[in-house]
Amino acid sequence: MTEPAAERILIAYATTDGHTRRICERLKRVMEGLGRQVTVVLLSEAGALNVRDFDRVVIGASIRYGHHQPVVAEFIGRHQALLESRPSAFFSVNIVARKPNKNTPETNPYCRKFLKSIAWQPRLTAVFAGKLDYPSYGFFDRQMIRLIMLITKGPTNPKAVVEFTDWAQVEAFGRKVCALTA
Repeated sequence: MTEPAAERILIAYATTDGHTRRICERLKRVMEGLGRQVTVVLLSEAGALNVRDFDRVVIGASIRYGHHQPVVAEFIGRHQALLESRPSAFFSVNIVARKPNKNTPETNPYCRKFLKSIAWQPRLTAVFAGKLDYPSYGFFDRQMIRLIMLITKGPTNPKAVVEFTDWAQVEAFGRKVCALTA
């Protein structure tokens, strides 16, 4: 008797500075630990895949200057029927989520705005606080983000690198994705 094939999960993401990819890799480790077969791919490269080959789909996207990258909504629009036909999830990564009153899909303004702007309603959503890495930003981004942090009472030291991500929350989300019923 042969064992059934492992369930296949696609994690497709958009990132600006690479931290969303780190979150996706952590999700992959959790899901593979639960016996799933996981593919992690940039949304801009997901067109090369047959999304129908996957049993579950997770979409992750970071925020820069208040918006997710356009490729996120484009991918969702192109694959909406498929996303609705199987367990699917969405997560947003942003620095605003470092605040206790803005760290859930219901309280995070960027996640709420994005979910209202698309027709697809994922079965599971999450918001993760991101990483602030001033030394890696170009001059303009560093100054703009420092201004935003000043206004929102965040770190402004131009040499600061602060990771706000709650990795236990990320791992719990990975387990919840695997537990979604078909």
